[in-house]
Amino acid sequence: MATVMIVTHPEVIVDPARPVPSWRLSERGIARMRGLAERPGFEPPAAVWASREVKAIEAAGLLAAPFGLPVGVDEDLGENDRSATGFLPAPEFERTADAFFATPDESVRGWERAVDAQARMRAAVASVLRASPAGDVVIVTHGGVGTLLLCHLLGLAITRAEDQRAQGHVFRFERETGTVLHRWRSIEAA
Repeated sequence: MATVMIVTHPEVIVDPARPVPSWRLSERGIARMRGLAERPGFEPPAAVWASREVKAIEAAGLLAAPFGLPVGVDEDLGENDRSATGFLPAPEFERTADAFFATPDESVRGWERAVDAQARMRAAVASVLRASPAGDVVIVTHGGVGTLLLCHLLGLAITRAEDQRAQGHVFRFERETGTVLHRWRSIEAA
């Protein structure tokens, strides 16, 4: 049975002076991704994909390199568009993210609507899977759109209740059927 592993990038270097899509992985984030790639039982995937954001490409590269695989990049795997606000301090970000999930048909503070981000993510994953050879696929993306995809696969309304607890989590689903094999787990428990 071929599976799809959705991985959210782990910890990053937060730099309010740089655009969020340009942020890089922190040393801890790099170590966590290397740990996943080196874990016994982590099988070579058929393909590794990432969003266009630097942190996702770096994380995907750490999973692909040990197997000599390239990283495919698909812009539509990106996080929900939050460019209207740019960087927000953690408490303000959490309040805005709560509203994003709670009112999926509305733009919160100029952010991409959750329903639109979910549709984009669903289409991107379908496109990536069509472009990938048979076998397991790893997609490195972001928490918000990952949660929107998970809600869809579970047949649930958009809800933050299915969100990861922190950066660096994984869920898996069957490639052919879309059946969720497990919800979010930390990279270390994947």
